[in-house]
Amino acid sequence: MKFVADTMLGKLAKWLRILGYDTLYQSYYRPGVIDRVMKEDRFLLSRHKETVDQYTNALLLDAGRVGEQLSDLKRAIPLKPDQSNWFSRCLICNTLLKEAKEDKAQGNIPEYVFYQNIKGIRFCPSCGRYYWPGSHRTKMMDQLREWGFIR
Repeated sequence: MKFVADTMLGKLAKWLRILGYDTLYQSYYRPGVIDRVMKEDRFLLSRHKETVDQYTNALLLDAGRVGEQLSDLKRAIPLKPDQSNWFSRCLICNTLLKEAKEDKAQGNIPEYVFYQNIKGIRFCPSCGRYYWPGSHRTKMMDQLREWGFIR
């Protein structure tokens, strides 16, 4: 399942990417952009009723907090993320992450992180950001557990 999140759902877009979902998000959409990306079999998530009314594959999310938005989404559609896909996308640009080459990663992340996580380091080939399983991931996993994604 692929999503496009409107301008009011940036935090939700980030969490859907954490869960491994291809989720387009921009803080501003030029006229016609949503129409174009909806032709890619995406599901529109919005907080604007007028926007949702324009598309058949769309869901209005009234909740203001991400956990509540995810709960609403799970109730509305069969949202069952495959845990093997978690943390597979860049949280900033949505690109699939790739395994980092040791020689490239070493100069781009803290030294202690490199030696603790040599095999767990990933990078985004689009924006160049590096990701690794650290305390930030542990906190994200705790949040996912709280939201009912982990039992």
